[in-house]
Amino acid sequence: MNSVILLSGDLGFMIKGVFSYNLFGQEVWITTSHICLLIVMLIIIGFCIAANRAIKHATEVPGTFQNIVEMVVDMLDGMVTSSMGKAAPKFVNYISTIFIFILISNISGLFGLRPPTADYGVTFPLGIITFCLIFFNKIKYQKISGFIKGLCDPWPFWAPINVIGDVAVPISLSLRLFANVLSGTVMMALVYGLLSKIAYGWPAILHVYFDLFSGAIQTYVFCMLTMTYVADAIGDGLD
Repeated sequence: MNSVILLSGDLGFMIKGVFSYNLFGQEVWITTSHICLLIVMLIIIGFCIAANRAIKHATEVPGTFQNIVEMVVDMLDGMVTSSMGKAAPKFVNYISTIFIFILISNISGLFGLRPPTADYGVTFPLGIITFCLIFFNKIKYQKISGFIKGLCDPWPFWAPINVIGDVAVPISLSLRLFANVLSGTVMMALVYGLLSKIAYGWPAILHVYFDLFSGAIQTYVFCMLTMTYVADAIGDGLD
């Protein structure tokens, strides 16, 4: 693996170009973010294929891997159901997908990768998708009249502030995830870059906090906020 992907060896918190190619006369760079993102996607795809085969050939007495798959599915179903109620079946697949993707991305630093979520070009599209879900469900369940009424709540002259609040949702969601993951990436890169001669063994404790604990917390926060915003947009539309 190219050393620029690893945190050890240099201050690897910067996004670096690995190689470039010419596309329609323009130089396009493949960066560490692209490669780490591809690795994460391959891991998730591999897990999904293995999980699909395990469920198709499920036995009455489940094995270890089957137990893990069922536990993950039950956990995600329970999380979405408890937060979204009747709307859960419509969004459980999406929430489960982004939960697994963000979690694997966040903890990829444990394996020497630069977490893809430490790149704002990854977290911002996730925020935009959430924004589109919110807007779509507001129009679908509250209709245009309810949407306009919500913008003018509590008074019509409050509409510009409500618009700013709505537009700020994807920015705040993406920045929160990006900044927290990047800060951990910077800290670990500084440890390996400046203390490389004595960075043996003890940085594992920092990895547990910055990559595993903080990564899991930020994954949960992003998904919970997404479910809360979407459920609020639906309102009483499913009652």
